[in-house]
Amino acid sequence: MRVNSFFFGLLLIFMRVTTLSAQDNTPKYSNEFLSLGVGARSFALGGSSVAYVDDVTSAFWNPAGLNDLTTDHQLSLMHASYFGGIANYDYAGFASSLDEESKFAVSIIRFAVDDIPDTRLLFDNNGAIDYDNVQFFSSADYAMLLSYARKLSALGDLKVGGNIKIIHRTVGDFAKAWGFGIDLGAKKTFGKWMVGASVRDVFGTFNTWTHQSSELREVYTITGNEIPSNSIEITLPRLILGGARNFQLSKTLNLLATADLDVTFDGKRNTLLKSDIASADPRIGLELGYKQIAFLRLGANQFQEVKDFDGSKSWSFQPNLGVGFKLRELMIDYAFTDVGNQSEGLWSHIFSIKVDFNVEGK
Repeated sequence: MRVNSFFFGLLLIFMRVTTLSAQDNTPKYSNEFLSLGVGARSFALGGSSVAYVDDVTSAFWNPAGLNDLTTDHQLSLMHASYFGGIANYDYAGFASSLDEESKFAVSIIRFAVDDIPDTRLLFDNNGAIDYDNVQFFSSADYAMLLSYARKLSALGDLKVGGNIKIIHRTVGDFAKAWGFGIDLGAKKTFGKWMVGASVRDVFGTFNTWTHQSSELREVYTITGNEIPSNSIEITLPRLILGGARNFQLSKTLNLLATADLDVTFDGKRNTLLKSDIASADPRIGLELGYKQIAFLRLGANQFQEVKDFDGSKSWSFQPNLGVGFKLRELMIDYAFTDVGNQSEGLWSHIFSIKVDFNVEGK
């Protein structure tokens, strides 16, 4: 216990020092596309996944959850549209059991706005409009996660895991960035209770931006904007704590209750709990399962304070709804986020599938 407390104390000190030294020169919401989540099941549960997650999507939520993989191999795919179909969000993940105590996974994430028109050459040399000169580009964020998880029998079957994270961001030919980071996670079961913790960007994720200023120098000069220069963007650590419990309501019905607390260290955010140093965003979810083949899910997250035109303030949140069906080795999930447009964000439809593969004769 003293050893665990020592390392936990070191982690808190590191995160505190990193926050104080980097908060003034790091952009808020850096690499925020990696906060969206993966898997329609988790979206429907409001993103409260750190404690219970037990499949290939664990690589994103809590890599320690890969230890609960019950098949030899697992593949998952997801697609979602944001902002009325303007942005596309896609995910693919593959996990494999190396042995009884260790797992491995590879995940790829893409969030992009495609087919953006470049109208810089819309007018030809004579001042006439020439639509043939309009070209199109994409603004895209990519991430690859290489995950490893292991069960530590000597520590009471404590499950641990980690990610090596590679990030690539591009805005057409105008700007590109490469980034690298590390995530760590832990998970343990106490009777019917499951608890988990995930630390993302443990040592800070560094994104190195390269700008092709010559491509936009004329436009920036005319519009009076500052010409961007090459720079380094730092993503500060994020701590997510979670708990979950299963309730067996009858022989055919099971209820999963789950809750997470997402703590960021990039200053004050518009969350339920906040300070000048850290902010905490709670997430909750309920999943009703019938014979483990059909599931109904509810969740809530993104609790935010909204200021109205008359100066009054009120609280909003994002309610989510989803269903899931398991057909032998195939799992199909659907989530509808922001039911009834209760939050400031737009609603989205999210679909994902998951397929199990077992090696014959193993």
